[in-house]
Parts: sequence; C-alpha cells; structure tokens
Amino acid sequence: MQDIYFPSADGETTIHACIWKPEGAVRGVVQIIHGMAEYAERYAPFAKYLNAHGFLVCADDHLGHGKSVKSADDLGWFNKQRSADIVIADIRTLNLEVKKQTEGLPYFILGHSMGSFFCRKYISLYGGEFDGAVIMGSGFKSRITLNSALFLVKLNALFCGWRNRSKLIKNLAFGSYNKKFKPVRTENDWLSENPENVDAYEADGLCGVPFTNNGYAVLFGIIKQACSYKTVKAVPENLPVYFVAGADDPVGDYGKGVLKAKDKFVKAGVKDVSITLYENSRHEILNDNCKERVYEDVLKFINGRIGKRDD
Repeated sequence: MQDIYFPSADGETTIHACIWKPEGAVRGVVQIIHGMAEYAERYAPFAKYLNAHGFLVCADDHLGHGKSVKSADDLGWFNKQRSADIVIADIRTLNLEVKKQTEGLPYFILGHSMGSFFCRKYISLYGGEFDGAVIMGSGFKSRITLNSALFLVKLNALFCGWRNRSKLIKNLAFGSYNKKFKPVRTENDWLSENPENVDAYEADGLCGVPFTNNGYAVLFGIIKQACSYKTVKAVPENLPVYFVAGADDPVGDYGKGVLKAKDKFVKAGVKDVSITLYENSRHEILNDNCKERVYEDVLKFINGRIGKRDD
C-alpha cells in the first residue's frame, strides 16, 4: 500500500489517501469512498482482492476521519463551512491524480454507507467519466425527515456549539438500529452478523467516534442531496449502477430503502441499474459473513462493464 497526501479544499487540512497497486499489469481502477466514522485502510482486504484481479484501488480519508485529522478532537468534524462540496472536491482531487497515473484505463467508483451518498452525488457531477458505480450500504430518506434532522442539529449547535457531540442526535439517528437484533452485546451489533467484525470496529480508536454537530450537518446534508430528484436525474443514463446491501441493514431500512433508491434511478432513466441484497447480512457487507460473495459479485459487475458502456 502506498500512502499519499494532498491539500484539502478546505485550505487548512492535509488529506491522507491510500493506493493499492497490483503486482502485474493494471486492468482498471476502483476508487472507494468510505463511510461514517471509519477510514480508508479498513478496505485493505477488499483492495488486495481486487489487486489480485488486476485492479488498482485508491481511497482517501475524508475530512474528520482516519489520518486526515490534526488531532483526535477533529474526528467527526468536517470543515468550518459545513460543506459537503469540500468533501466532494477532495474526492475529486484523488480521482484526477489517479487518472493521471492510469492513462485512461477503465475507472469504477464505489461508495459505502455515508460514502454511498457522497458517491451518488459524485456520479451526478462526474458520472460521465466512469465505467460503473457500486452503491453499497445505502438507502433513502425523505426530505421532511432530513429537514427535521438538520433543524435539530442547528438547534443543538445554537446552544452547545458545532463541536458538541450530542447524545440526543446520535440516539435519534441510530438508536433504533439495534432493535431487530436483540439481545445485543454492543451498540454496534447492527453493523455485522459477524461478532469478530463488531469487536474489531469497537477496538479501533479511529472507528465509531461520535460525530460533532458539524459532522451531522454535513452527513444529513449529503443524504438530502443524494436522495433529491435533481441529483438522481443528473446521473448519466448510460452509467452502469449496482446497488449492494445487507437485507438486514437498518441504514437501508432492511432492503426497502435500497429498493426505493434503485427505483429512483430507474425512473430517472438510468438504463443499467442492478441490485443484490444479501440475506441475514447487516451493514458492513465487506466484513460480514457474506463478504466472499460480495467480493465476487462486485468483481463480476466490474468485469462485465469493462468496455461495454455506450458513449
């Protein structure tokens, strides 16, 4: 793995990113957009699997995540402007840098969880440059729900500040996620059917750190953008899009939200939209008991779209 660093669009922070290169010839590129309260290096096993099949893999640590923080206090804090656009711009910087290195090879993008919503926004802006997009661990939320969430965040920030880590907002956002899985061992059992993955997540100091009000403002803001008709309609009609999620993932409303998001793409005119829901699997399908099937299915999607996209 190669570590690279570049200036963030916030004008203050240095972004850390990872590049995993195959030993032999490079057939294509997969750029990963990681989720909330985690970081790029967690995708190393999946990246190495793709490396073995000839793909270069890259991923950045978003602002407020991983090694793109100045101190632990900045975990869960994005930028002073509370702007998702700055995160998008950092993803773009890595995208353009890797494109220079790979000289026009097939290029795919994958976003997981929070990263899936950034990915949905990203392909509405730059989808014409990709050979396919994988939307992983995603879902759909109504404008009313998201506006209410943003109002609560702003209200809490008014009294407690943008760096406050509100237990109330965390409980409202994620407090119901464990209900289906009772009795539970931890507050993160909803992440995975595999207890070893849950334990590894909980033991990792860069995972699961509660978001600040600033973080929630960006999170709910990007979900709102991603779920809007304007964003979906801007996705190129000829971009292959593959939704994958656990059938027991509360983020995707146990499959219903994923199907709704997929249907929005179809109704917007995107021609090649497919979906796989993994039975008995929860949120982190790249680390859950179904991971081998997910690896294979994503690779099959990628291999099946190389050279197939209409211009």
